[in-house]
Amino acid sequence: MYEYISGKLDEVNPTYAVVEAGGVGYFIHISLNTYSAIEGAKEARLYVHFVVREDQQALFGFATKIERELFRRLISVSGVGGNTARMILSTYTARELQNIIATENAVLLKNVKGLGLKTAQKIIVELSGKMLELGADTMDMPVVATQNNVVYDEALAALQMLGFQKAASEKALKSIFKDNPSMAVEEAVRLALKQL
Repeated sequence: MYEYISGKLDEVNPTYAVVEAGGVGYFIHISLNTYSAIEGAKEARLYVHFVVREDQQALFGFATKIERELFRRLISVSGVGGNTARMILSTYTARELQNIIATENAVLLKNVKGLGLKTAQKIIVELSGKMLELGADTMDMPVVATQNNVVYDEALAALQMLGFQKAASEKALKSIFKDNPSMAVEEAVRLALKQL
């Protein structure tokens, strides 16, 4: 129904963005990869997927068409909903996800919060032949952070919004920042998601 929404970026955080287009503010669920692409921008164009269910209507937005296509393929697998697909795309870049599926690495895929081994295997079985045709992801652009404490706080807030306990999130982030104190928010969250 909608191809993209383009306009002023009113609000952005690691889980959603509010884009004003034509006088209407659209609340759009996003992944960490999309967050890293639009963070700090004044305007954005997000390629959207509109989900309509009995109890909800939701917009999911992506910085690239490749990420949106991966999302659509993930939700085509029975048992994988929009939030699970977004969590997968927040944990792994499009390129990493394509490699995981191509190499049939269900153990690595099940590291995503809320994804069991059976669902991970199902995703791999159903999508294994469909990844190569998508091509390479060009959106691996890290955003360099300047203030470690601000980055830490943002990463912690993002993990809590995704449903993780504060204590476990703090432990994961402390070990990550100990190794690399100048890490960007989205990379810190991505690494923390792999540990949690």
